[in-house]
Amino acid sequence: MSVRRHAVVVIGAGQAGLSMSHCLTRRGVDHVVLERHKVGHEWRSRRWDTFCLVTPNWQCRLPGYSYGGADPDGFMRRDEIVRYLEDYAASFGPPVLEGVTATRLTASGTGFEVETTHGTFTAGQVVVATGPYQEPVIPRVAERVPPHVTQLHSGAYRDPGALPPGEVLVVGSGQSGCQIAEDLHLAGRRVHLAVGSAPRISRFYRGRDIVAWLDLMGYYERPIESFPDHDAIRARANHYVTGRDGGRDIDLRAFARDGMRLYGRLTGVRDGRFLFGGDLERDLDHADAVNDGVKDSIDAFIAEHGIQARTEPRYVPVWRPENPPEHLDAGRIAAVVWSTGFRRDYRWIRVPVFDGTGYPVHHRGVTRAPGLYFLGLPWLHTWGSGRFSGVAADAEHLARHIGSPQPATAANGHSYFVHPELLGT
Repeated sequence: MSVRRHAVVVIGAGQAGLSMSHCLTRRGVDHVVLERHKVGHEWRSRRWDTFCLVTPNWQCRLPGYSYGGADPDGFMRRDEIVRYLEDYAASFGPPVLEGVTATRLTASGTGFEVETTHGTFTAGQVVVATGPYQEPVIPRVAERVPPHVTQLHSGAYRDPGALPPGEVLVVGSGQSGCQIAEDLHLAGRRVHLAVGSAPRISRFYRGRDIVAWLDLMGYYERPIESFPDHDAIRARANHYVTGRDGGRDIDLRAFARDGMRLYGRLTGVRDGRFLFGGDLERDLDHADAVNDGVKDSIDAFIAEHGIQARTEPRYVPVWRPENPPEHLDAGRIAAVVWSTGFRRDYRWIRVPVFDGTGYPVHHRGVTRAPGLYFLGLPWLHTWGSGRFSGVAADAEHLARHIGSPQPATAANGHSYFVHPELLGT
């Protein structure tokens, strides 16, 4: 297979990789972007049919391409997000090679070698923009689920009609778990939800989307180092809320009031029964307390700056668990949706830049290996780093770090979506 040389290789063509390419293109830096599927693949393939953003469209601020549609306060759905990324790519023509999978990254005497399914690429600098969500996490307890039960990860869920008829157990109450449980519930399915420790947040507060308040307060630009518990903050679950139907709260207590069955955390499967812990009330109270704390911060900000904003009464729980069930007959369940997250997979990177957990050691994406960078990770530098709102600043930072413009090669003349066959392999 052929060997191709570029000044910079960017791996991944989601919002992070495209943002990096835009910043490098603007500086005239020779580079290529390798994408194992198609631009925006993760949004297209790992989101359900009714999926939508949980942050308003106006927060979509990629380099040189802020949201310009007719609904800035709305929430783009899955297919609209994919089109947004495709239109972004078409706006500046990044040198993307689709269908090219990076299989091994090693250091070499002149920089790095990237082995792929379509030949080897060498570069002085490499930006890994593959994100943190490579492998679905399914707990080992899944092995003990009776064989009649259909099991799938949240990344494979598409719509209620794709599941077999009957009752559904959703395990996990992060963003995906809560929204999938709601999707099933609204479709008339009997839903059982195993609740975890994820916090919640209101959609609107005191006359504004709560994201607008947090943005105004600078939360999305606050560096991770400024938080006292910054070492643990990357592992925390995001607050659950939804942008569906114009945006609203996700209140698990309201779900229970309306017929959804809530349980504590799934602890095991034994003798044909799902077993649950006794932590349901604690986790519901914790989610509410976090939401109240966010509102307290907004109240203080409003008072400090003399902002005129309507007042709102405090939340009063609409339901409390009384003797929550500790087990569920598996014979009642037709399907389990494992909303248990993803794990990163950097085993293909053979450069010693990782800590004991497999997380890259870096400062704002710059690793201790000269020329190797990461982009698009949650809390790479700020709360906004892994989002459409903050990746631009991180990409610009890395572009400045990568250096001054270099002579352009044929890569900068490639049309958008160069097919692997054109690699000459």
